[in-house]
Amino acid sequence: MLVSADPFVAEFDRLAQQVFGTADGAGMPVDVVRRRDALLIRFDVPGVDRDSIGLTLESQVLTVTAERHARYGDEEKVLVQERFDGTMTRRLRVPDWVDGERVTADCEDGVLTVVLPVAERARPRRIEIRPGAAAEQTSIGAPAAGHVEAREAAAAS
Repeated sequence: MLVSADPFVAEFDRLAQQVFGTADGAGMPVDVVRRRDALLIRFDVPGVDRDSIGLTLESQVLTVTAERHARYGDEEKVLVQERFDGTMTRRLRVPDWVDGERVTADCEDGVLTVVLPVAERARPRRIEIRPGAAAEQTSIGAPAAGHVEAREAAAAS
């Protein structure tokens, strides 16, 4: 894309990229993996300072905002600028079984890693099976003793 001094053209280009899906995600590729009791999301944010990254989780939507600005010398005139310059935003819907209070993130070598732990209530757990009324049955599907007597009384009348 050639750099334009016309703000209308720049805004139109930005909106067109959003509408056609090239702005949301193209500049911030992502991998999502499950590891034990957490989701790991890795975002590529090359050249972005950690202090220029925003991360929020609200209503099951994880939003990452990254800002990077190109620096040019006084005697440099930009002829072509294809590398990202400005603010990128990426939104991902996360499952409701994520524990939003324990989300952590770190950024190293241009990769932002977000760890979304599985909520305790969503973790698999072993359920104890206790003896109860069903334990009186002699086999699966056979009625308990009281039911046999009631059936025999109904048949006799």
